Amino acid sequence: MTLRAVEALKQADLIACEDTRRTLRLLTHLGISKPLVSYHAHSDTRRQNEVLRALESGKKVAIVSDAGTPGLSDPGTPLVQAAIGANIPVMSLPGPCAAITALVGSGLPTDRFFFIGFLPRRPARAKRVLTLAMASEGTVVIYESPYRTADTLQWIEEIAGPDVPVVVARELTKIHEEFLRGSANEIRERLQAKPPIGEIVILFKGVVGASGGRPAKEDKETNE
Repeated sequence: MTLRAVEALKQADLIACEDTRRTLRLLTHLGISKPLVSYHAHSDTRRQNEVLRALESGKKVAIVSDAGTPGLSDPGTPLVQAAIGANIPVMSLPGPCAAITALVGSGLPTDRFFFIGFLPRRPARAKRVLTLAMASEGTVVIYESPYRTADTLQWIEEIAGPDVPVVVARELTKIHEEFLRGSANEIRERLQAKPPIGEIVILFKGVVGASGGRPAKEDKETNE
């Protein structure tokens, strides 16, 4: 963590976090004792309103996620939007972000990139998102489950070709951090032989001149 982030936690009157147990371990390591309240992807508006009332009463509230940056494929955005709507100042502090860490270490172009986050669950809709992202002609950055990594690489092969440069970054900033680099076909075969574990970021190079048109088969059902 940055010194500024540690100082912000020390100054906070309340800390909203994904998992109070994990955040408690972090605070104990830093020698900080503060009231904690859970705030995660499944929190309802009552919890959000509770945090807003604390802010409106003049308290300083810090929001942290279990890993990465709050608001980037992590809880945080609705609370930030609500605070801004209530004219409450919001301060964003720099910190770990898997997408940027993976991009910088990938060896792929960094001057233009397209961040997707997690793909839709339905294959047809996932392929549609990948096709549109590929047309950006920048490096495409995806968060993925280790259980679906091989499938996603297969879709990338179908859309961008088997030889498109791909990087799979695993467990970034942790003890078992790993970067796998090669073609989509090579990396997929390696991971099929030895399935990955941990948090995964997949990156591949966008294709110059890609149309971003609709795949031949499109799933018309709504999917999140």
